[in-house]
Amino acid sequence: MHYGRREKNGRKKVKQGQVMGLGEKTFNVFMVLLGILITFIALYPIYYVLISSFSKPFFVENGDVLLGIKEFTTASYEAVFKRDGLWTAYGNAIFYTVFGLLANMFFTTTMAYALSKKSLVGRKFFTLFVIFTMWFNAGIIPTYMNFNNMGLLNTRTAIIFGFAIETYNLIIMKSFFEQVPEALEEAAFIDGAGHFRVFWNIYLPLSKPALATVGLFYGISRWNGYFWTMQLLKDDNKIPLQVFLKKLIVERVANPSDAAIVTRDSLTSPTTQVYALIIMAILPMVVVFPFVQKYFKTGLTLGGVKG
Repeated sequence: MHYGRREKNGRKKVKQGQVMGLGEKTFNVFMVLLGILITFIALYPIYYVLISSFSKPFFVENGDVLLGIKEFTTASYEAVFKRDGLWTAYGNAIFYTVFGLLANMFFTTTMAYALSKKSLVGRKFFTLFVIFTMWFNAGIIPTYMNFNNMGLLNTRTAIIFGFAIETYNLIIMKSFFEQVPEALEEAAFIDGAGHFRVFWNIYLPLSKPALATVGLFYGISRWNGYFWTMQLLKDDNKIPLQVFLKKLIVERVANPSDAAIVTRDSLTSPTTQVYALIIMAILPMVVVFPFVQKYFKTGLTLGGVKG
C-alpha cells in the first residue's frame, strides 16, 4: 500500500507537470502570435505606402491595393523628382540633421559630463532644474516669441541651436558617464591630463553605446522634425523635406477633385506622389538604423541604471 501511494503520487506529479507544460506552451504560442499581430499592425502602414507608391493610381484610389503592387510603375517617383524645391528641401533636411546632430551631441555630452561630477558645486540643484523641464515648459507661443525677440525667425541658427538639448537624452548620457570607473579618471589626472582630455580620451571612447543611442534619438528627431521648422522658417529655400511633404499633403487635401479625374490609364496622382515622397523621407533612417542598432539596446539599458 505504501509503495502504491508513492506510485500514485508520482503519477499525479507527472500529470501536473504535463498540465503546467501545456499551459506554458499555450502561453508562449499566444505571445508569439500576439507579437506577430503587433508587428504586422506596426509595419503594414509602411508596407501599404510602399506598394501604393509603385502602383497605378487608379487601383490606389479605388482601394484595390492591399497586399501587393497593382500594375507596377515608377511614374510617381519620376513626378516627385521633377517637383520644384524637392532637392533643395532634401538638402536642407540633411543639413539640419547633420549640423543639428553635431550641436546636440556637443552640448548634451559636455553638460552630461559636468553633471556627472560629484564635485560640481550645486550639482543636485542643476540636475533637478534640468529634470524640471521634462514636465514643465513655456509652451508654444512663449517659445515662438522668444525666438522672435532674439531675432532668430527664418534663420538656420534657430533650428540648429534652438533645440540643442533634450532632457531625456541628457539623463541617459549623464547616467552612463557616472558608470565610468573613477580610477581611470584619477590616473589620468595624476598623469597631468585636464578635464577636456579626460572627457575626450576616456569618457567618449567608453561611451560608444550611449553615444550611438542618443545620436539615433537625436538623428531621428532632427530628420522627422517639421513643426518648429514650419513655424520658424518662412523662406521656401530653407524648409526641410518634412515641411515640403506637409505642403504636398495640404495641397492634395485642398484639391480633392484631382482624385476624381484619375483614370485607369493615369500613371500618377497627388496621392501616389505623396506616398512616393514618404518613402523617400523614411529611406535614410532605414539605411542608417542597422549600423547603430547593435549599440542601441546596450546604450539604452546601461544608461538607465542610475538616476
